[in-house]
Amino acid sequence: MSSLPSKTAAPLPAWPDEALAGLDDEALEQAARRRVTEALERAREVHPGLPAPRVWFDLRGASAGQAHLGRGGLRFNPVLLAENRAAFFSDVIPHEMAHWLVFHLENGPRLKPHGREWQTVMRDLYALTPRVTHRLDVSRARSAPYRYVCGCGDHYFTPQRHAQRRKGRRYRCRRCAQTLVYCGG
Repeated sequence: MSSLPSKTAAPLPAWPDEALAGLDDEALEQAARRRVTEALERAREVHPGLPAPRVWFDLRGASAGQAHLGRGGLRFNPVLLAENRAAFFSDVIPHEMAHWLVFHLENGPRLKPHGREWQTVMRDLYALTPRVTHRLDVSRARSAPYRYVCGCGDHYFTPQRHAQRRKGRRYRCRRCAQTLVYCGG
């Protein structure tokens, strides 16, 4: 399949917030897998041969999800999933499935990750506004526990970046251009 959907679809069926709220971690991951299957079924309406992705809940840090094409599937952040259940089911899972679909198009590996084709899938297949990044609170999922400050605010470094700073590398704020200073924990 090389063409994309040309008519606007309805959003995927909503999962009731109260049903999602009552799930423990294992049941939530199973429900997320079912949502991936729902998104896959929708994608197969326009690409019948689309393979099913494997699904992992091993993503860390500020990323909510990732279409990991090399591993052959979709990765999700379990901390952000647990804290943002409705957003995952309405936005994150379809977002990653849109990447999965576009990658499997003719010339898919050459297409831009958030390019025209991906935007078309988001709008016309999943009835969602194409957004490149999520707006979830990542404070508990953050893999960057080292706090640095400048004149305009706080910045958090990963252990790797913090180690580089301790070895003498200097970092400046992109907004105010001041040198970032370590403030502990």
